[in-house]
Amino acid sequence: MRMVSLLLLVFVSGALQGCFPVVAAGVGTGIMMAQDRRTSGAYIEDEAIEDKAAGIIDKQYKNTVHVNITSINRNVLISGEVPSEAAKTEIGKLVSGVENVRNLNNELIVSGLSSLTSRGSDSLITSDVKLRFVNDKRINADHIKVVTENSTVFLMGIVKRAEADAATEVTSTTGGVQRVVKLFEYLD
Repeated sequence: MRMVSLLLLVFVSGALQGCFPVVAAGVGTGIMMAQDRRTSGAYIEDEAIEDKAAGIIDKQYKNTVHVNITSINRNVLISGEVPSEAAKTEIGKLVSGVENVRNLNNELIVSGLSSLTSRGSDSLITSDVKLRFVNDKRINADHIKVVTENSTVFLMGIVKRAEADAATEVTSTTGGVQRVVKLFEYLD
């Protein structure tokens, strides 16, 4: 039974793309914010950026794109698939126009929408990376957001260079990872 619970935790944490500390610890957002290097104001702004951008994209591109918005300290990652270069550019403009966006990384890929199998594989990669972070004493998993799209892993957070290097090393040696993109904000 314990093994089933652990497997369920791995699958759920991957699906939540960045909520692993909350799931693993079984605690609320307040504790997660306490571990975060962002100010509480930046944390709330990031949540608002993600919600507003997703709403704008959903309204304009209803079910024709697969787009994920991730914001850390107002640095925004747009990932997923879109049908054309024009859609990629337009979505970038829409997201950059959201209040409080400081920097935009438009990593959308022009292609057909990814399959559920591909997204499931990405979730497993994310879970594997996060679990490896937890087991590596050089990395505080609470400080790094892991997003996986088409076997490319994006690493975000406010970190020291040594943490970034360790996280990149762990990620690049994780099974299934084809590419690692560092989008860190450095403390040193």
